[in-house]
Amino acid sequence: MKFAFSLKNKLKIAFLLFCIMCCTLLIRFLEDKSVTKINESFISMYNDRLVPATDLFFIAENLYHKNAILQDAFSSEIHPSSSISKINRHNRKIDSVINKYELTLLVKQEKTFLNDFKNALNVQQQLENKMLGLASNEGKEIYESIGRSASARTLEKLSALIKIQSKVGDELIKDSKIFVSGTKIYSTFQGILAVIIGIMIVSIISASNMVKIQNDKFNLN
Repeated sequence: MKFAFSLKNKLKIAFLLFCIMCCTLLIRFLEDKSVTKINESFISMYNDRLVPATDLFFIAENLYHKNAILQDAFSSEIHPSSSISKINRHNRKIDSVINKYELTLLVKQEKTFLNDFKNALNVQQQLENKMLGLASNEGKEIYESIGRSASARTLEKLSALIKIQSKVGDELIKDSKIFVSGTKIYSTFQGILAVIIGIMIVSIISASNMVKIQNDKFNLN
């Protein structure tokens, strides 16, 4: 009878320890998954947000340079056609950065803003070729009437694309905070399980000592 009772208690303890072990492994798995997600968020923050944002500012810099070239072309006596090579050089730089930017992870809204910017940029480039291919006075009239507004529209679309970078970055930071909070919770559970295991070990040792004392008394009698 005592043997059956002892075996039953041992099975209960073994089952409880097995459950604790499974919980520990599950928590460890979830914790590793959270750390991986945090790492992915920071990598994405750098590769898909920080670097592209820098590239977009580089595009803005080239657009300002193009506007300065156009202003100089139509405010001087030099024929505008001499500025075509300078404009084309900046266009190639802009196209190169856009191609690089399209390889990054883009959210749906970001893709829409990028298409709007590319359309505005295409219109601006067509006007630039037309203006610079005409005589000075004719080109200047087009520049004053629609050329300036086209340049402003392109910069406006670019500004919207730059602003969305910070918005998506904020979302990545929020996701990282959630993963960090989850990791803290998992660590707390691990601590609780460690305490439970410690209590069980002490209880088992105490119970073993009590059984030993009772057996010693029984043998003495």
